[in-house]
Amino acid sequence: MPDAKLIALDWGSTRLRAFLLGDGGKVLATRQSNDGAATLHGAEAYARALGDLIGDWRADHPALQLLACGMVGSQYGWREAPYVRCPADAAALAGQVLKLDERLSIVPGLVDDAAQPDVMRGEETQIVGALALHPELADEACLVLPGTHSKWARVRDGRVTGFATHMTGELFALLRQHSVLARLMPADGASPTAPEAFLQGMDAAREEGGLAHQLFAVRTLGLFKQLAPEQLPDYLSGLLIGHEIASELRGAAPGRIALVGDPALCARYVQALTRFGQPAPLLLDNTAPAGLWRLAQTMKLI
Repeated sequence: MPDAKLIALDWGSTRLRAFLLGDGGKVLATRQSNDGAATLHGAEAYARALGDLIGDWRADHPALQLLACGMVGSQYGWREAPYVRCPADAAALAGQVLKLDERLSIVPGLVDDAAQPDVMRGEETQIVGALALHPELADEACLVLPGTHSKWARVRDGRVTGFATHMTGELFALLRQHSVLARLMPADGASPTAPEAFLQGMDAAREEGGLAHQLFAVRTLGLFKQLAPEQLPDYLSGLLIGHEIASELRGAAPGRIALVGDPALCARYVQALTRFGQPAPLLLDNTAPAGLWRLAQTMKLI
């Protein structure tokens, strides 16, 4: 195996992903566990989870630095890392990295408090990675990171100038499982599989009308048999994603759009953006390893 240069950790709420990186940030090995920040309590639990996953990596490569991003640095994490205010770039993030010990450091989050406070942890590193992989995005772009809490980040001259969070994924899960809307849906909680219903929900979101009112249609369309039970989750997904996109497309043009994240979820956003008349976005998978590599370079860890 080529010489390893860095151990990169993408430590989110629900899982820990570790990457052994070689020259140029090449991923030499990958491991993951379900020891996300939401399941761990206290420094000892974090240290144990890390040791269980990559204790042998650390023993085999005693000189390697570890650089972590994500909820590991939240107030409920291993230790709270600071927030860097927008506008910010890789140098600004690297300048406020929290050094946990001689080998392990945690990347700070980002805060945008231009209007109301908005924060991200982990996505800032994915953005750094996306810009490293695609420098053409640095001039002006909108990076969309779909997920439980979707982020829309505006980039200009290589810096994140501002961003907005939408609780789209969490709202879908709550409404799908725990609301009155769930009663008419399949009980097994299966993922949406009816693309025509997704587009129907998307079209409803493009019309005038408040989200709270339109959500009730998920129930009434089922009551009056206009949508089958298995179509309702897709309609709900289209409605929520549609309102998210409609909100972000108001006002100034977003510039070149790039989607970063799970390919299946990003595919839904491609459909939705196309429905809103947007050009095909650039599609990127997990860019956290590239971001951690770039930050480690900026910090002169490698």
